[in-house]
Amino acid sequence: MRSELDGTEKFLWKLSDGEMIESVLIPDQGRLTLCLSIQVGCPLDCQFCATASVGFRRNLTSGEIVSQLLEVQDRPLTNLVFMGMGEPLLNYDNLVKSIDIMTSDLGPNFSGKKITVSTVGIVPGIYRLAEEGLKLGLAISLNAPDDELRSEIIPVNERYPLAELLTAAKFYAKKSGRRITFEYVLIGGVNDSLECARKLSRIIQGIPCKINLIRFNPGAGQAHPPPEEEKVTAFRDYLYPRAPAVTLRESKGRDICAACGQLRAAEDDYSA
Repeated sequence: MRSELDGTEKFLWKLSDGEMIESVLIPDQGRLTLCLSIQVGCPLDCQFCATASVGFRRNLTSGEIVSQLLEVQDRPLTNLVFMGMGEPLLNYDNLVKSIDIMTSDLGPNFSGKKITVSTVGIVPGIYRLAEEGLKLGLAISLNAPDDELRSEIIPVNERYPLAELLTAAKFYAKKSGRRITFEYVLIGGVNDSLECARKLSRIIQGIPCKINLIRFNPGAGQAHPPPEEEKVTAFRDYLYPRAPAVTLRESKGRDICAACGQLRAAEDDYSA
């Protein structure tokens, strides 16, 4: 399925046991990024993500992860991101095994510098990944500047609160020599206030990072509204230059439910 707006392509893969996952090809200014799934569904119930509506079915095997790349390797891929369905650090062994294959000179031979792993904040997994020495990009889905609000949006924050997460992020940046990407989904009336921007600018101090702002993309089972454009602009303009780097990501593939937080592997999306 291809977006008529920006050329993004979404793929629905049926696995050997009948379960289904999605992956996405995202073109952007000379780059072509493949967004990979790591689980069938997801167990974390994040309030900004349609995959939560699927629930958790199972982990993908390393072969199923790598197959998503092999199916589209005829394309001129430049980057790989583990930002599809599921939480990568909850399928840790298969994640690392698949990355070993993808970076092998006997396989696709991708550079670790071109691979990014996204997590909502599984702290033990961040430390393990830092010690692997793979020097991958790490994106942390932050989405709130304090524990009370973050626990509402990302329930696993109650287990791994912000102080522990930010300490782990600082460790990863030092160990890998790469700055952290903090992803922040702006949800209308929830986390898009200037007060949130002020708190966010304070908690990331001392961490080599960039902040990637993303407008909330409504999906299945999600009642939250997208942010008002004036609030998006005000949030961004407050953060920079108080944060080292701030970008506002333009969502790709929204018309085919392929944008951030919209994946749910539903066959009816493809028959519409």
